[in-house]
Amino acid sequence: MTATGPLTALFVQLKLSLLRNGLRQSAGRRAAYITSVVLTLLFAAFHLLGLILLRGNDHAAALVTLLAAVFALGWAVMPLFFPGGDETLDPTRLVMLPLRPRPLVVALLVSSLIGVGPLFTLTLMVGSVIAVAHGAAAAAAGVLAVVLAMLLCVALSRAVATANNRLLTSRRGRDLALLSGLFVAVGAQLVNIGVGKLSGQDGLASLEPLADVLRWVPPGAAIDAVQGVGDGAYGTAAAQLALSAGLLVLLLWWWQRGLTHLMTAPDSSTVQAAEPGRKRPGSAAGRPAFRRLLPDDRTGTVVLRTLRYAWRDPKTKSAWVTSLAIGLLLPVVTSVQGAGSVYSSCWAAGLLGMQMYNQFGQDSSAFWMVAQTISTPREAYLELRGRALALSLIGVPYVTLVVLGAAALMDDWAAAPEALGLALALFGSLVATGALASALYPYSIPQDSGYKNVAPGQVGLAWRSILAGMFTGVALCAPLLAVTIWMHESGAHDRLWLLLPLGTAYGAGVALGGLRLAAPRTAARLPEILAAVSKG
Repeated sequence: MTATGPLTALFVQLKLSLLRNGLRQSAGRRAAYITSVVLTLLFAAFHLLGLILLRGNDHAAALVTLLAAVFALGWAVMPLFFPGGDETLDPTRLVMLPLRPRPLVVALLVSSLIGVGPLFTLTLMVGSVIAVAHGAAAAAAGVLAVVLAMLLCVALSRAVATANNRLLTSRRGRDLALLSGLFVAVGAQLVNIGVGKLSGQDGLASLEPLADVLRWVPPGAAIDAVQGVGDGAYGTAAAQLALSAGLLVLLLWWWQRGLTHLMTAPDSSTVQAAEPGRKRPGSAAGRPAFRRLLPDDRTGTVVLRTLRYAWRDPKTKSAWVTSLAIGLLLPVVTSVQGAGSVYSSCWAAGLLGMQMYNQFGQDSSAFWMVAQTISTPREAYLELRGRALALSLIGVPYVTLVVLGAAALMDDWAAAPEALGLALALFGSLVATGALASALYPYSIPQDSGYKNVAPGQVGLAWRSILAGMFTGVALCAPLLAVTIWMHESGAHDRLWLLLPLGTAYGAGVALGGLRLAAPRTAARLPEILAAVSKG
């Protein structure tokens, strides 16, 4: 079947049938889908009303241009974070069928317009056109602009998903999907900054410089062309619409090439995994260069294993990357909001130090192999010390970078030594309390769910571990904090630099003390720890 019309109709029917049959599977799934549709439509209706009320505002064109660009960005990145969101459009399921790429692109494009997401986007695009369309010619141009904007968003999304299909269906793709929480967190902070700017004195006028650039970036160009037609700038509007149409053609061409490559090129399952002359993993030459820098004892082994878990295990990687990114972002956000302080960089130490908590639960059922090597407090101490060292190898340079970056951003270099000293002391305190909490309050992290981080029945245990550890960790920093306040109040500003070596030594001492306290408890409670982390 190669005719575009019959193939498109068939794909539309297939999409509707799959949606209908999916809702018939259970009442819970049907209720969840209906609820999401209703909430989405209400959200879209409120935004549509707001856009209609903006009609006649001098800066409405700037807002709708930015809105179109944001929606295009969302359509582009969503397949990367939610690759399983629409399995009906997975082109690899069609590899064995006699389909040509060009009719397939048209059929997939049309069927992709069916769903809650396209309906929400369509509603806001229509509202954007209503906000800026003045006159019959502008209304006619608005119809074309909405069509171009919708097709651009969907084609961009499908082209990106096709180009990254093999990545998204691999283990690394699933790792990427787990980082969607980070994307949401960062996006929420950016939205918060944007709303704060809009609520200032300039209001929508502050969007004009950004809109001047985005009005030549489709699909914002197509939406802005409606304003141009209303103002009589027909040449500029025609150029914007032509630019949007040209980009759509390029996206469809890229998508078609991606489909052809995906459905004809071999993947890793058909290519020989091992190559002649490949170095053996167990040989000295085959070891990673970083491994050769570590001591050839239990400490080096534990450090390497911990860092490998942080890189390879999806949930551990998600927790590490989220902590690193948010800790780096918070000083920037507070600075932009006008309440910046170099001390806000201590959040970086706090968030990363929390990765020391529930160390054994992060190993999941594999912890039994580690447990076989622990029979004395000395062996437990070496295990905990290796894990703390792995965290410190990342944490100390990272915290230093964040503090120096915050000092540069806020032009307050004088506060950098004391802030870095406090941050390192906090990091060491959390390492100490994290080791104790790992021994006293271990809990299991489910591996069969990408979004559950605590096994059923262990939520209270997890909260006790985190809250008790955090409050204790902050309390351990009280002496250094008291010294900092005393030096400020007594006017000893020329000696504040002493807080850097003092905080470094204090954090290291507290961390080592915590590890030594946690070691005998870990060895004594090994059966209970093993049972707790293996649950679920």
